[in-house]
Amino acid sequence: MFSGKVVLITGASSGIGAATAISFASKGALLALTGRNAINLQNIAEKCEEKSNSKPLTIIGDLTIDSDVRNILDTTIKSYGKLDILINNAGILASGSIEDTTIEQYDEIFATNVRPVYLLTHLAVPHLIKTKGNIVNVSSLAGLRAFAVVLAYSMSKAALDHFTRCVSLALAPKHVRVNSVNPGVIITDIHARSGMLKTEYIEYLKKMNDMHPIGRVGEAEEVANAIVFLASDEASFITGETLSVAGGRQHVCPR
Repeated sequence: MFSGKVVLITGASSGIGAATAISFASKGALLALTGRNAINLQNIAEKCEEKSNSKPLTIIGDLTIDSDVRNILDTTIKSYGKLDILINNAGILASGSIEDTTIEQYDEIFATNVRPVYLLTHLAVPHLIKTKGNIVNVSSLAGLRAFAVVLAYSMSKAALDHFTRCVSLALAPKHVRVNSVNPGVIITDIHARSGMLKTEYIEYLKKMNDMHPIGRVGEAEEVANAIVFLASDEASFITGETLSVAGGRQHVCPR
């Protein structure tokens, strides 16, 4: 399905990014994987290689550093000569309402979840125009629905969704599609990295099972499936979409 296609995935060392990398590898894509954790990234690269005959390109980098972002794109193009698909997946989560979210937390969230997406996309667009490629951004249900206790995170994902819509209109005449996936609660390590204790996480998942109409939280592979679909030719007439992968939670009223 993706034989010969070059796919760049940020945040590929764990969670949704890792699952997406493995899925693309199984479908013949040539991968450029980036993340901050060298050991985890190498482990995922090895799993990808097991799925195909191609060894992924791995690039260690911090997306909050502009020079690292430029190096990620430049290294990908230097290695493969082109770019077909950009998956903007990397992001962080932090809790807090307007009463207790500091301006430092706000800045950190936007510096990770929004600014690098803008810069990397800006740098990638000329290459995507050449290949008539596409972009899939990994957003969140929090971009579509209001959650008071993750204020800065929700704002960053809402910004990402509107970025998707605006860029999709700008690039549609040039045959470059741009879409987002908006996961509900997915089992990854993002909550642990945000500071949630293991015991708290177990209780949180129990509560979230009931909050999703389908009766459970999601798996990273299920989001990866949606990403791969949007990046494929099967989605050739879809652009500017924010696709919920949330077990129906996007339709639930607060209770």
